[in-house]
Amino acid sequence: MTAVHIARFADLSPSVLYQVLRLRSDVFVVEQECAYPDIDGRDLESDARHLWIEKEGEVVAYLRVLNGPPEGASRIGRVVTSPSARSQGLAAVLVHTALAETTGPVVLDAQTYLVEWYEQLGFTVVGDEYLEDGIPHTPMKLER
Repeated sequence: MTAVHIARFADLSPSVLYQVLRLRSDVFVVEQECAYPDIDGRDLESDARHLWIEKEGEVVAYLRVLNGPPEGASRIGRVVTSPSARSQGLAAVLVHTALAETTGPVVLDAQTYLVEWYEQLGFTVVGDEYLEDGIPHTPMKLER
């Protein structure tokens, strides 16, 4: 079974924080060629939860859960898997864990090419596709 780690920002070790930020930068900024402010201040929120999976001491998959917007919903974001760990189901494990750790509706803004993948996890499209930093995204929601 894959171990999922969960922590608030203050409880992240410097090593794990570095690995998380590096993974996010490597995939979202470098691989996807998208210069954007990944470090947006929301990681520091007292209710933000960081979930990650390690393989051989290295962070290989990550996501964060925030409170809203909208009010009353949990928001999943920054879902990322290292190229070396893709197609192993790790992102799904993280999403299922995030769902188990939250109550009420859950929202996310999926990169549009992943809409069908999120639909398999129970999310539905709730708005029109839009461009964020040049990448097509689609708002999605899971009602509970």
